[in-house]
Amino acid sequence: MAGQGESWTTIESDPGVFTELIESMGVQGVQMEELYSLDRETLSFLRPVYGLIFLFKWKQEKDPRPPESDYHGKVFFANQVINNACATQAILSVLLNCRHIELGQQLTEFKSFTADFPPDLKGLAIGNSESIRQAHNSFSPPQPIVPDEARSADKDDEAYHFISYVPVDGALYELDGLKPGPIKIADCAEDDWLDKAVPAITERTERYSKSEIRFNLMAVIKNRKDAYNQDMEALQKLQDKIQLRMSEEADSKGASSMDTDDLPAGQDALQQKLHQVQEELSRVQQQLEQETEKRQDWHNENIRRKHNYIPFLFNFLKTLADKKQLEPLIQKARQPKESQQ
Repeated sequence: MAGQGESWTTIESDPGVFTELIESMGVQGVQMEELYSLDRETLSFLRPVYGLIFLFKWKQEKDPRPPESDYHGKVFFANQVINNACATQAILSVLLNCRHIELGQQLTEFKSFTADFPPDLKGLAIGNSESIRQAHNSFSPPQPIVPDEARSADKDDEAYHFISYVPVDGALYELDGLKPGPIKIADCAEDDWLDKAVPAITERTERYSKSEIRFNLMAVIKNRKDAYNQDMEALQKLQDKIQLRMSEEADSKGASSMDTDDLPAGQDALQQKLHQVQEELSRVQQQLEQETEKRQDWHNENIRRKHNYIPFLFNFLKTLADKKQLEPLIQKARQPKESQQ
């Protein structure tokens, strides 16, 4: 267990970062996807969507909406009691409230251990979890100077905050660790909760849009590579089935099959169906390749985020100094731009 003195660093709001963070906590089959639109077509393409995570510039304000009181044992809700932990806490709010996600041993045990805890102790349990904290902090860039964690924020400091939207047991909830409890947005079903979430998020962004445009919205979705591979497998089976039927009909000289499947009868109709399936296979294969390339890009970017460039920079500057080239470069940089031309 990590003591409360252990710090949590800020991490970048990025789907590649959050996806690797989720996987490092032992969860498989899930990824994050950044949303640039809330239209039906975009959301439909990403289904199934397990939850939404919204980042916004936080400011102190009174919320007239009453928090739920009868949610214990139904909704996992934790107060945020650790600085800089809100990104990971928002992710956990989705993962630990979705029955369709395989949590893995670590989070399954954590959920069971904290099941009867009140929200403040759930928050402390997150902050004191060494494995969760290490997963979170693994995306912190190396710093040559450790910041003073004890410094109090002043009125000029900008604070950004993550909250979650997730359907649980027939209702859509907004989960904000800075609130005393979950906020119920609306009753919903599993297939229409996004229709209820979109107006709530739109209203929030419009309320702040006159003074703030820095928002970020991400969806917790099924791993796209897994989804595409499943689509490929189903299409390949259908392709084999059509080709077998065509062979059977050719051997029987056009006699109709007694099978009660949904395949059309006749060589021409089967050929047309086969062409459609092959086109769909090609499309899904292309999507799978694009997703694989994207995941590799995410991996490479995360390596660069975590890499410590400080020794390289130190030795590079030392080499310049040894060659008497550093001081002239410093002097040149200090000169006004006009005199350098």
